[in-house]
Amino acid sequence: MQKKTLLITPPFTQLNTPYPATAYLKGYLNTLGRESYQADLGIEVIVELFSSDGLGRLFADLDNADIELTDNSFRIYSLKEDYISTIDPVIRFLKNINPTLAHSICDRSYLPEAGRFSQLEDMDWAFGTMGIHDKARHFATLYLEDLGDLIQEAVDPHFGFSRYAERLGRSATSFDEMEKALEAPVTLLTQILTAVLERKIQENHPDLVCISVPFPGNLYGGFKCGQYLKKHYPHIKIVMGGGFANTELRSLKEPRVFNYIDFVCLDDGEAPLLSLLEYLDGQREIAQLKRVYSRVNGEVVYHNGAKEKDVPQRDTGTPDYSDLLLHDYLSVIEIVNPMHRLWSDGRWNKLTLAHGCYWGKCSFCDISLDYIRRYEPMTAALLCDRIEEIIAQTQQNGFHFVDEAAPPALLRDLALEIIRRKITVVWWTNIRFEKNFTHDLCILLKASGCIAISGGLEVASDRLLEKMKKGVTVAQVAKVADGFTQAGIMVHAYLMYGFPTQTAQETIDSLEMVRQLFQAGIVQSGFWHRFAMTAHSPVGLHPAEFDVMRLGPDTGKFANNDLEHRDPLGTDHDRFADGLRKSLFNYMHGVCLDFPHSRWFDFKVPPTSIPPSYIEKSIQDIPDLNSRPNAVMIWLGSLPEMSIFQEQKGSLVLEVAELVFFSKRREWAIEANLAIGKWLREIFPRLLVANQEPYLFEQLKKDFEQAGLGSFDAWTASETWQELRNGGLLVI
Repeated sequence: MQKKTLLITPPFTQLNTPYPATAYLKGYLNTLGRESYQADLGIEVIVELFSSDGLGRLFADLDNADIELTDNSFRIYSLKEDYISTIDPVIRFLKNINPTLAHSICDRSYLPEAGRFSQLEDMDWAFGTMGIHDKARHFATLYLEDLGDLIQEAVDPHFGFSRYAERLGRSATSFDEMEKALEAPVTLLTQILTAVLERKIQENHPDLVCISVPFPGNLYGGFKCGQYLKKHYPHIKIVMGGGFANTELRSLKEPRVFNYIDFVCLDDGEAPLLSLLEYLDGQREIAQLKRVYSRVNGEVVYHNGAKEKDVPQRDTGTPDYSDLLLHDYLSVIEIVNPMHRLWSDGRWNKLTLAHGCYWGKCSFCDISLDYIRRYEPMTAALLCDRIEEIIAQTQQNGFHFVDEAAPPALLRDLALEIIRRKITVVWWTNIRFEKNFTHDLCILLKASGCIAISGGLEVASDRLLEKMKKGVTVAQVAKVADGFTQAGIMVHAYLMYGFPTQTAQETIDSLEMVRQLFQAGIVQSGFWHRFAMTAHSPVGLHPAEFDVMRLGPDTGKFANNDLEHRDPLGTDHDRFADGLRKSLFNYMHGVCLDFPHSRWFDFKVPPTSIPPSYIEKSIQDIPDLNSRPNAVMIWLGSLPEMSIFQEQKGSLVLEVAELVFFSKRREWAIEANLAIGKWLREIFPRLLVANQEPYLFEQLKKDFEQAGLGSFDAWTASETWQELRNGGLLVI
């Protein structure tokens, strides 16, 4: 008899949308005809805790506790009746169930306010043009964060809305601290977590529970679930996998881990999970598992004797979001950074376009690991099939394509297929700022539903970009960012400081590059990250090649990933953190762009060596790739209506063709001589996206010249050609 599987995501990831790992695995198990269920315990715990009953329990516990609260927490405790009476309407509002509550929230008389509200700045900038509901969601988010501060101080020090006990899982070479936390007395939070888990066990009666741990902030919750199952349901087998295991547990030697779970699997979960299910079904030996750790006779053993290869992306099935409580997710606005808002606001179906990274060379990235190293794209047709299935299932049209870097050729094909099928999709993804993202491709992506992209500018220094093998220059980033911005797509730049050998001069020059990008209006959002050396990146594997010294930590029995290092040739990177953060915050507001860089730092910094018009000049100087002979011609508009009229020039009477186009927002026309007008009317149907057969730029040139219409090069320099290009004629 085949075993039943329960797939769970422990607390906490995101409040607004489910993490997709369990949906991916459930979709794969569907293709095998195996019975499975899934649950996002994070959102279920949040909804239960942040309710009138949950807060009633919380404040009742505080009534009986001998705890000295800070002034801020005591204020919240003193207003407990206000919190209990408002929490249910607020949660319904954040679920988009009772939007009219926004009026009461915004007048600042309905919600109790504590410390988080003192951080309100520039609300007119953030919400002045966005409307009352966005402003109310931000206030409601601050209200929840106030309660979160109380919980963290007085109830459970590990609590966080998008992470739980993250510190215990980060760089934990020893299991001691995690074990101590797991064996500590229960808290209200762990009581709610195990109660939710108990309900899932009673509803589904699984034989195997799969715990997906994507981040360090899920690890404690995952082990807590395993601990409960071991105590109350010892017959249920427990396997842990996900991003944390894939990066941190590749050298696992700690037997105590298996006091709480039975197996740990690495990398893509489909093939390891199938091998485990067949092992539990009695159909294979334990030695024939695929990339699985277990404890045998008190020792940790790695089983990888399976002969099967990983499951190709095309055979993994459509992600299945059933069982997840999609209407319980909360649409919050945590911070006003435009891109970060997408992470926390709105429901996004998550889908992967291609396994791994098509570039796979960046020296700071874990390119030695399978999830990046093995590149395997899917077809646009299969992706659209899955998009349509997911929309039908979730009734949500928003998609976050969660690729390491979405390939431009695949995005082009996907956009064309979305437009052909007339699918309404709103999507965003991560890219590399490479030259193949031309202005015309950006317009096509916008037409298919793209609203935002993020990409790594990183150090904004050409020397360091070359050293990290990023494959782009700052000028190229500017050109691509300009193309996306002109197409109406928001651009978020991931920024990095502290890369090996980075000097103070290069840090200030990077800041100047960033300033110019915002001044030019071609980047709308950004975030500075401190460089971190990881064990599976080229820098971590070969530190001497990057002129840094690894200091530790020593390889332990438990988690191993983040590494300490010394950068003898670089500056004191940590001194720049506050200044970089403050300047970027102001640049995103569109203010202080004329401040000297020295104003952001409380120590002396060198003047920038970057010319003040460097970014502006780069945008103008770098040519686009539209003139390639094998470029595809696309017409995004409607077919024109043509009329013919006579025009007298001197003694000559000429016949002129007028082609009238109707777009969603306007009506416009072009005039051409009669021969070109008739030719265009014949050509336009061949340019439509609906045509499966591509019509190439070189074919257009050939057809034009064979029709005896004159010089093609002269025509493409004409006003008529430019009007067509502005109206939706793309060369991709």
